[in-house]
Amino acid sequence: MPGTMKFVVDCMLGKLAKWLKILGFDTVYLNKAEDRDLLLIGRRQQRVLLTKDHRLLEAAKDIRSLFIESDDWPRQLGQVLDTYKLADAVRPHSRCLACNVELKSIPKKAARNLVTPFVLEKASSFAICPSCERVYWPGTHFHGMDTKVGEILREAKARGQQSQRKKGEPGRSSKKT
Repeated sequence: MPGTMKFVVDCMLGKLAKWLKILGFDTVYLNKAEDRDLLLIGRRQQRVLLTKDHRLLEAAKDIRSLFIESDDWPRQLGQVLDTYKLADAVRPHSRCLACNVELKSIPKKAARNLVTPFVLEKASSFAICPSCERVYWPGTHFHGMDTKVGEILREAKARGQQSQRKKGEPGRSSKKT
């Protein structure tokens, strides 16, 4: 299931949506969508609805949904990764942040007419969005994102290990309630 996990995210969770895409998850985010539109997308595309809106959550009875508890995006991301056990399904920098399509690697020579000469000289690899033709490469912003991705994954895996240890402790039930 983790490999096919798809999300639709309400307008209160824009940073969460961005980071889900950075981690490689198919994530629809429309900053001006009505609740009915989000529900329709969730139903038709079999996406998990992520929301901070109690009324929207109530209306989402027929689709998978998760109420996001924190106002802090790293905690929100941790909640999603933990709830759906997604730490091992992360594929950073594999989706277009603008249109959510999977990126395609392109050889350096193919990027020649798509980026500045400086970028062509400095970057080691390139990817392009087949939909909007936006070009991605590991620049200075990329390294900062990679550092944050590493932190997020270490924390998620540590929480997962801690959870596994607790399940094995005497006197604790490993059943989900």
